[in-house]
Formats: sequence, structure tokens, C-alpha cells
Amino acid sequence: MNDYKIPAQTRIGHVHLKVSDLQRSVAFYCDLLGFELVTMYGDQAAFVSAGGYHHHIGLNTWHSKDAPPAPEYAPGLYHTAILYPERKDLAAILQRLIDADYAITGAADHGVSEAIYLNDPDENGVELYWDRPRDQWPTDDHGNLTMYTRQLDIPGLLGLLN
Repeated sequence: MNDYKIPAQTRIGHVHLKVSDLQRSVAFYCDLLGFELVTMYGDQAAFVSAGGYHHHIGLNTWHSKDAPPAPEYAPGLYHTAILYPERKDLAAILQRLIDADYAITGAADHGVSEAIYLNDPDENGVELYWDRPRDQWPTDDHGNLTMYTRQLDIPGLLGLLN
């Protein structure tokens, strides 16, 4: 049994978040980030997606309506990572956040990817990122992946929009 490996084609299908205010969360994920509302489950849950999938993100108030955010220093979800197909798409969402004056908590170049970090209205971490092509990933002299955290070239990223 110790030799089992999950199939390489396996993907994370969706994330389901407990939120305190459903409409506020729908506004964040749909109106700001651009996800599409697929369906509502009464006034307690919503399912949103990119491109018509049944849902990439579920939002519910079943155990969290009007509750405060989860404690920062407790076990739980660190962030939900949303992968954009192209670098220009990351630039577009960054510009959208800037235009909306939405607080960004961080930005980084990780070698394999470039990322923008923020919190949703319930202080759930959100990473917006794009992956560089695999042949551009940094490696050491032995071919081992060497991820890092460096300053993101924000002017260069936003320059893609001109």
C-alpha cells in the first residue's frame, strides 16, 4: 500500500468556503474577480465558476453566517490559488484590483510563477497567479527545481496591457 501514487492527471476540482455574508462574498468573487454565478442554493450557498464549469468555488453560510473571520494563527486554509492561463490575464486582474482600490497583501515572483496575494471579505487568503512555461522554471546545476520568492515586476506586468 505504501507504493500508491495519485494519478498524475488528478486535479483539485473546487474549493468550498465558509463565509459570513453570502452576498458580500458573491460580489467579491463575481463582480470583482469575474467568476460567473452558476447557481444559488437558497440564501445560504452559491456556486461560481470560470467558463461554465459546475463550480470552481462554493460559498456557504451553513455554519458561519455573521461569524468573525477564522483566527490567523489556527489550522485551516492558508489560501485558495486561482491559476490564470496567461501572464496578460494576471496583469488584467491586477489592474482591476488597482482600479477598485482593493487591498493587495503581497506580490511575488516565485520563479515558476508570478503571484498577487489578497484576502476575500472573510479574510480567506487568495492567490492570483500564472505559471511560467515549464522550460523556464529555475533549476540548479543538477536540474532540481529551485523555487524562490522575489519582488514581482509590477510595472513590467502592467506594461502588458499597453
